[in-house]
Amino acid sequence: MSKLTHLDSQGNARMVDVGEKAVSQRVAKASGQVRMAATTLQLIAAGGHKKGDVLAVARIAGIQAAKSCAHLIPLCHPLMLTSVEVDFEIDAANNRVCINSQCKVQGQTGVEMEALTAVSVAALTIYDMCKAVDKDMVIEAICLQEKAGGKSGHYVRQPG
Repeated sequence: MSKLTHLDSQGNARMVDVGEKAVSQRVAKASGQVRMAATTLQLIAAGGHKKGDVLAVARIAGIQAAKSCAHLIPLCHPLMLTSVEVDFEIDAANNRVCINSQCKVQGQTGVEMEALTAVSVAALTIYDMCKAVDKDMVIEAICLQEKAGGKSGHYVRQPG
């Protein structure tokens, strides 16, 4: 196993120097889900929530979160993202909203944290908007699905 890159030789936290790395197209995809009561999911799907369109607000929150990642995660580099997408799938069979994000950048470091942050904040926004009707919601399974670009190459999560 390789050493942690965010620690110096004395074990102190540090921001990794990416100045010598080559600029390349980098893409990351992440996913997660919010499980909830069937009635809550129906309310979201029908657009009948009194606070407004839950998924539209969650999409904007996720995009904004990806753009703000360096302010939220202490050692992340500020990135000039070229694209952020946040999408939702209503999974009525399992009473959940599935969240997917994709972030892109032409840069010297990856966008995995931005994609994960987009999913996380979108999920938190869904929870926040619906907590008055369903406090038992569960945010789960937030993970990196795929990343491409950079020295470490292409990664795709294997099923299971």
